[in-house]
Amino acid sequence: MKIDFKHRQAAHCENGVTANLLRYYGIELSEPMAFGIGSGFFFSHMLFLKVNGMAVTSFRVWPGVIFKRVTKRLGISIKYRKFRDPDKAMQALDSLLEKGIPVGMIVGVFHLPYFPKEYRFHFTAHNITVFGKEGDSYYVSDPVMENVETLTGDELRKVRFAKGTVPPRGKMYYITSVPDKFDLKLAIIKGIRKTADDMINIPLPMFGVKGIRYLAGKMRKWPSKLGIKSAVMNLGQVIRMLEEIGTGGAGFRFIYAAFLQESAGILQMPELDKLSTEMTEAGDKWREFAWQASRCFKNRDNGEVTYDMLADILMDISEREEKIFRQLSKLRFE
Repeated sequence: MKIDFKHRQAAHCENGVTANLLRYYGIELSEPMAFGIGSGFFFSHMLFLKVNGMAVTSFRVWPGVIFKRVTKRLGISIKYRKFRDPDKAMQALDSLLEKGIPVGMIVGVFHLPYFPKEYRFHFTAHNITVFGKEGDSYYVSDPVMENVETLTGDELRKVRFAKGTVPPRGKMYYITSVPDKFDLKLAIIKGIRKTADDMINIPLPMFGVKGIRYLAGKMRKWPSKLGIKSAVMNLGQVIRMLEEIGTGGAGFRFIYAAFLQESAGILQMPELDKLSTEMTEAGDKWREFAWQASRCFKNRDNGEVTYDMLADILMDISEREEKIFRQLSKLRFE
């Protein structure tokens, strides 16, 4: 049993699963458009949430939110399910596959056998699509992989019930119905407004542009407060979240710039083209931060890179992104 599902590679897992599932039902959205409509762009530095014993720095919204927002804004009906019993989770999956329904799900990365070892760590919010089964092998569309992969029943069960900071608990999601037509322009506008609001108006200091400044302040104190070894490890975690977790580079900034550029044409708003360019420039600054931070992390900087220097780059980025999102928040959409 194998559904006629087209696998297409993407920079980020949830964007890719969202776009691929929509394409199966006849709705073509680019990865940047799915990300933008889903208001996936964000920033947070959360001391209360740990991965590998260190604070989580995230450049996107909570896993699962992009798919929910995209489908809601396009009028698409979906269903989410979580399970306590792995056997029931696998039975529910098999039942949907028998009905010809491709299924998105959240899994842990560490035990995915097709993942290169250097990319395996205890991250439990990776998105894949399962679209068929032959014997005990499941066909998997993992957007960060070039080709279709397969997992045995035991392997799939293990990653669906991986242990971690936020365990997936067998979570799966799928589309139940799609409308005959939808308002793409309105979906884009809602996506932009939500992202702008999240980036500049959340009052808590660890979120949005305030969160970038918050991280900068913490980073300046890492060597004296945590010690050099722990400071380096925390820096490495920020680099990984910024560049290695399927962000399309620069913490999704280039993907969001592509969304603004595509939206400029659809909405006939040249202002969005200008802001796309500015977002690309912000992404370049994130790349500069990642490069300098990597030199420090790998001890290849000859002592030239300081945590104050890295924090200064973050402060510059926060000012750039605040300017962009304040302009986006003030745009008048017809």
